[in-house]
Amino acid sequence: MANVTLRQKEIANNKSSLYLDYYPPIISAKTGKETRREFLNLKVFNNPKTQIEKEHNKTTIEFGNLIKSKRLIQLRDREFGFKENIEVKVDFIEYYGTIVLEYYNKGSKSNYSTWKTSLRYFKIFIGNKVNAKNLSPEIVKRYREFLLTTNNLRTNKQKLSVNTASSYFNHLIAVLKRAYRERIIHANLAEHAVFIKEEETFREYLSEEELVKLWNTDIKFPQIKRAAFFAALTGFRFVDVKNLTWDRVFTDKHQGFYIQLKEEKTGNIHNHPISANAYEILKLENTSTGIVFQNLEYYRTPRTIKDWVEAAGIIKKISFHNFRHTYATLQLANGTDLFVVSKLLGHKSVKTTQIYAKVIDKKKIEAANRINLDLHGLSD
Repeated sequence: MANVTLRQKEIANNKSSLYLDYYPPIISAKTGKETRREFLNLKVFNNPKTQIEKEHNKTTIEFGNLIKSKRLIQLRDREFGFKENIEVKVDFIEYYGTIVLEYYNKGSKSNYSTWKTSLRYFKIFIGNKVNAKNLSPEIVKRYREFLLTTNNLRTNKQKLSVNTASSYFNHLIAVLKRAYRERIIHANLAEHAVFIKEEETFREYLSEEELVKLWNTDIKFPQIKRAAFFAALTGFRFVDVKNLTWDRVFTDKHQGFYIQLKEEKTGNIHNHPISANAYEILKLENTSTGIVFQNLEYYRTPRTIKDWVEAAGIIKKISFHNFRHTYATLQLANGTDLFVVSKLLGHKSVKTTQIYAKVIDKKKIEAANRINLDLHGLSD
């Protein structure tokens, strides 16, 4: 009699990948060939330490067992990969949650936080439990309307921004697409969804002159100044600066100063060049091993930067992330190729980097200065 077993295969970073072991072998719907394994794209921690990691393992294994049960019924009905005539109750909220926890599993804290919040909004809209088979195009449509009219949960005083609503709606669409591929739902509910169009945003940045002003202005926590300037000179996010360790900082006569970065998904290593100024800022931390910016905490950062910018006489709304925007904008303003800037920022698509190109549109600037009249009394 056919049987299906949920097993684990150890992979990198002290994690294991879940897969189904079939006996006898089945015909893969993807390749048309015999196989005994079906990897589920679900990962667990080998030695969970935190409560989040333990919860992740519990939820993921439960979901793996649910898929196993479904496949076993399919096998015994001799319909694997062809026709779905059985119903296995899958809680879509739980399924959504496993995808959210994958981002924690990958070590992507910012993405994990965003996905976790998007799940929170969906649960407020639909409840804490919903059978996947009960989802419909109408529910997807109503959730879109909900996001465009609901208040921001953090402040509860103003509506959720259009761009945030767009991001959260895109998360649901991504989950629906994956659920359809994995046969959790039987209709492609994402196919005819109307996306929420993002509003174009202005990425505030600091000019070279303003950066010099800031460097010469006192700040309550000098380490935040150094961290911000390092971001402005490298394009690093706050989390990248905070987690930077000395064993990733290198120099040689061919490449100069650079930081070795490892991609989370692929494990590939690439070198991120930094300027001599950026390296000198690192040296000001007076650390030589381990974390470079020791005891750097974000909770102090917003207010400190606001007061610092005001003290420098700069009338702009600047956050720590604007120093990354500054790096991108000034690189383009000084002639660096768009594709190169995109790579330096770690953008997956050049389209993301083009937002900065709109801030410094050299052709528009050149056009504005082509009409140059010699008007008496305006200039010597």
